[in-house]
Amino acid sequence: MTATPETRTVAAESLTDPDWWRQATVYQIYPRSFADANGDGIGDLQGITEKVDYLAELGVDAVWLSPFYPSALADGGYDVDDYRDVDPKIGTLADFDAMSTALHRAGIKLIVDIVPNHSSNRHVWFQEALAAEKGSAARDRYIFRDGEGPDGSEPPSDWQAMFGGSAWERVPDGQWYLHLFAPEQPDWNWDNPEVRADFLKTLKFWADRGVDGFRVDVAHALAKDLTGPLPTHLELSQEFPVDGSHRLFDRDEVHEIYAEWRQLFNSYDPPRIAVAEAWVPAERRGRYASPEGLGQAFNFDLLEAEWDAEQFRDIITKNLEEATTTGGSSTWVFSNHDVVRHPTRYGLPNGTDLQAWLMTDGKDPELDLATGLRRARAATLLALALPGSAYLYQGEELGLYEVADLPAEVLADPTWVRSGHTIKGRDGCRVPLPWTGTGESFGFGSGPAHLPQPADFGAFSVEAQEQDPTSTLAFYRQALAHRRRLETAEKLDWVAGDNPELVQFVRPGGWVSVTNFGTEPVELPAGELILSSSPLVEGKLPGETTAWLRA
Repeated sequence: MTATPETRTVAAESLTDPDWWRQATVYQIYPRSFADANGDGIGDLQGITEKVDYLAELGVDAVWLSPFYPSALADGGYDVDDYRDVDPKIGTLADFDAMSTALHRAGIKLIVDIVPNHSSNRHVWFQEALAAEKGSAARDRYIFRDGEGPDGSEPPSDWQAMFGGSAWERVPDGQWYLHLFAPEQPDWNWDNPEVRADFLKTLKFWADRGVDGFRVDVAHALAKDLTGPLPTHLELSQEFPVDGSHRLFDRDEVHEIYAEWRQLFNSYDPPRIAVAEAWVPAERRGRYASPEGLGQAFNFDLLEAEWDAEQFRDIITKNLEEATTTGGSSTWVFSNHDVVRHPTRYGLPNGTDLQAWLMTDGKDPELDLATGLRRARAATLLALALPGSAYLYQGEELGLYEVADLPAEVLADPTWVRSGHTIKGRDGCRVPLPWTGTGESFGFGSGPAHLPQPADFGAFSVEAQEQDPTSTLAFYRQALAHRRRLETAEKLDWVAGDNPELVQFVRPGGWVSVTNFGTEPVELPAGELILSSSPLVEGKLPGETTAWLRA
């Protein structure tokens, strides 16, 4: 199904709508794995530009571009050397402008990743800090501390980094710097006014180039309390106290930073938008998503949920209530560059330890991909019916699965090394996309890709699915086209029933969504069928299937 002139006109009009983001469908592009125009094995900005027609036909409202800045790729581009340039391996600023222009001409907004918690250790300011003396202004832009012990040879605290190992790295003069992630990612000191001013300069640089919004990486970590003595055994998990008292995460002071950003965003017409990656308790998420702050925050609750009707119903209810309270807009996401793809998660038994499963090369327990994809399509159709923004990850429209058996020699995720080769990490969801059914990299580029693709990826390619009306690609195109026409007020009414395996609701205008989480077919409610995630069985809604109807 192709995008109609009607849907493209609506998208073009949204470019000047200040509320475009509230019900947007946003497509995440991990640029190094999307499309390789020059054949060097790495995706690039020109490759994205060449696929704009594909994105328009898919029916997305915006693209979220993961980091494209100069980087040594110690963490997939989230170690940024220069926040106001493009990595020469994937393009130039002129290529960025050409891509942005092409997207906007197609009625597609552009959101870019901003990484404010840490820079790379190659950033000019960090190199200045290393060359400067203890206590210097250059070092104050980062978080340097003297070590413990009689000779300062012990780190300032016993904190462990998110990727494993100590959260402190020693420099030649004996001091230590904080890195909550990899040693190549020194944390900024957000108490420093130069840091704050420079990030405002960066945000303005991209907004002036026509960027419509920003995805804020690790948005909850910028404000830190490092007054001594530093506590021991500080947990760097996602279970944070709800009073804002954690030393490193989700402190109330972080919202002073985003209030300043909001002033800048609101100086543009339409205002620039932002979405926080903030792994915080639900009751704390609202401040990130408030109109005075970033405006939106990722809700990862469905991403973490099992295939379970009650969990889905509770999560949706709570998040819609939260959006009403804050005045923000809900976000719905199942996959991204950091997690095992959802067709794979749904094809494994509930409770599977995914990292342990990856260490078996995906052999134990055995993956039921047919079930996983059927559930994934049903979950996606359900989420697309909800009020709020839907965030899609590149390749999910093809039904791509997690590549669990990547050989050890190609793994690039820092977790692999920092864990002593006990945690594979995230490379399996970052394998380049297949565009054609044949070729050395299935049309990703003219030669081998930077991560090897499975032999059966050709069957999942755009080319293989393009003319198949039952394909996952056709399903996504139809769902997004209908979603644009059916968007209404940001509310829903639950439909109660006797079957606990059914999740059913009605949107204003008589748009009905019903999901069968069970395995047995059930009667459909009355109405005209718009779309179903799996074919009906003798007029009934099969198990693990969502249908949209018009009452």
